[in-house]
Amino acid sequence: MLTDNKADKQLIRGVSLKGATALNMIDMIGVGPFITIPLIIAAMGGPQAMIGWVIGALICLCDGLVWAELGAAMPHAGGSYNYLREIYGKDSFGKLVSFLFIFQLTFSAPLSMASGCVGLAMYSSYIFPALNNTYFNYDINIPLPILGSLEASVTAANGTFVAIGTVLLAVFLLYRKVTIISRFSQLLWGGVILTVIWIIVSGVFNFNPQLAFDFPPNAFSFESGFFLGLGSAMLIALYDYWGYYNVNFFGGEVENPTRNIPRAIIYSILAVAGLYIVMNISILGVLPWREVSETAGSDARKYIVSVFMQKIYGSWAGNLVTLLIVWTAFASVFSLLMGYSRVPYAAAVQGDYFKVFSKVHPKHKFPYVSLIVLGLVAIAFCFLRLKDIIAALVVIRLIVQFLAQTIGVVYFRIKHPHIARPFKMWLYPLPAVLAFIGFVYVLFSRQNFQKEIKYALVLLVVGTILYFWRAWRKKQWPFVKLRIKN
Repeated sequence: MLTDNKADKQLIRGVSLKGATALNMIDMIGVGPFITIPLIIAAMGGPQAMIGWVIGALICLCDGLVWAELGAAMPHAGGSYNYLREIYGKDSFGKLVSFLFIFQLTFSAPLSMASGCVGLAMYSSYIFPALNNTYFNYDINIPLPILGSLEASVTAANGTFVAIGTVLLAVFLLYRKVTIISRFSQLLWGGVILTVIWIIVSGVFNFNPQLAFDFPPNAFSFESGFFLGLGSAMLIALYDYWGYYNVNFFGGEVENPTRNIPRAIIYSILAVAGLYIVMNISILGVLPWREVSETAGSDARKYIVSVFMQKIYGSWAGNLVTLLIVWTAFASVFSLLMGYSRVPYAAAVQGDYFKVFSKVHPKHKFPYVSLIVLGLVAIAFCFLRLKDIIAALVVIRLIVQFLAQTIGVVYFRIKHPHIARPFKMWLYPLPAVLAFIGFVYVLFSRQNFQKEIKYALVLLVVGTILYFWRAWRKKQWPFVKLRIKN
């Protein structure tokens, strides 16, 4: 294990294996799988969309082994910030790479939280239809040199204010000692698991295999349309699975981290993958896939599981499962904000990000400035459309973080073969290679993939400019070398 860093010394190691696994799982099982089922079915045109869920789970397990090896070797607050910094040189190129990661996370983390909050509001509209009342929709088109135009849609509805209120509640509940948060996360986890199990059991007892496996003609004709659809389906699946690495971000607060971080990652991936696949097959055994697919562009997509439960038991069940899904969505936002707020803090303590993020609450010892800032940015993103949020989030993360990390774990083994690795990736380096191939496939095997890639490129360019401006002022790499030479 690499030596402790400054950030860990101000934090409390109070998160157990049970708490870490619970935080991972409630991060993974947000509102995503309950809203995106119609999108994934429509993308592939039939129940063969389950292939997207299965391949997505395998890619995440491969990538999870990357996170497990790095997390056990560097169990500190900040996760990928530490990994990228150490892998690519903490006094050289790694400073730029880790800064770019923190900079994109200042946007991608709030995007992830906003997706959960917007999804929560959308599901709430099943009980409160007035939440759909919209005040305005506005399309933003910003011309950019070389890249063309940057497009986004801004909307404000009654549900937007519910989403904003959800962010504020999460910030309020996280504004306290981490040992209390660990216990509260297990309470939230209980509600999440209850929701998923009820849906699965309901589907199993009303399962019609003729509906679930009603494949359309040429469902498995491996032509260009199939692979484009698979790329779109896998993008959605990755979004729904992501969160298995949440424990890495608050690694400085995990008990026995070299053992518990890898276990929390692997346990959460296997458990959630099993729950997702069974849940989706169960739903398709009750609701015809054509009916589900048709809702992808309508308001019914917002609460497809509520419609599913209503069809089985009646309106009371639709209302109850809606409330449980709202609970699940909030639990995910809570876990996301808890983990991500530790990342800018860890970088700021090391002097690699803006100093204000290094402030810790004097009594309860948590990074309160980072918590508040990410919450405020998430509030701003609550005005975006959910579909745009998901696509932008996945692409930005893949380009700026995941690809650099999957390559990096192999490079780090070659560069530093003698560093202690309490957990070693199974079948090394195959999982890292498969994860890299899967991520690249998702990036480019979709229609109109260029739109979201522009977001990532803009963040990279702006982040690089900010890094060099800041490095020049502080005489950090690469300017420190020039100063010494002269």
